[in-house]
Amino acid sequence: MTAGGPAAVTHLTSSTKGGGHMPRVELRKRLLVLADIFHEGGPVREEPHRRGAALAVIRNPFAGRYEPDIQGFMDDLRPLGLDLATRLAEALGGADRIEGYGKASLVGAAGELEHGALWHAPGGYAMREVLNGARAIVPSSKKVGGVGARIDVPITHVNASYVRSHFDAIEVGLNDAPRADEMLVVLAMTTGPRIHSRSGGLEAWQIKGEDGLR
Repeated sequence: MTAGGPAAVTHLTSSTKGGGHMPRVELRKRLLVLADIFHEGGPVREEPHRRGAALAVIRNPFAGRYEPDIQGFMDDLRPLGLDLATRLAEALGGADRIEGYGKASLVGAAGELEHGALWHAPGGYAMREVLNGARAIVPSSKKVGGVGARIDVPITHVNASYVRSHFDAIEVGLNDAPRADEMLVVLAMTTGPRIHSRSGGLEAWQIKGEDGLR
């Protein structure tokens, strides 16, 4: 586990939507988790398959109450999304090496599942931007959980969701998060297919790149 550098987004700019003032993003911690995989019982590769996740623990501004208008917080989360996506891509060797991606959010017990859905746009669009306009929809998972809960982040190919070799997942979690009034937001990336992929289907070299699917 590799910690990120000094927190550059401890407080992010507030936004206004529909005349309502939305809270700033308050960041408690940010981490990078990286793995180099050489084999899983099969032939050993000289160059490993690399996987990584960027995690941020933030305060949930809607914890403990029902707030009908929450969409503005997605705008507040955009700088955090770009920050995490940029750091993760660089840690894995640069945007040109990334072949798979996914995102997730884990909401603390005083929040609701819908709060985690606010990570969809700022997390997904940030990765597409950093990865030079990746076409495939970014797969996602979300849930409500307590301190120490873990979540699986689904992975698919960045340009074609039907590429079977890149179906994957990364499990992440922190021993001290999310607290009841927090959210853990996650971006994940990989540099290639599963290390011993041989399940057939559409191959990466067959991608047409027209619709984000094939």
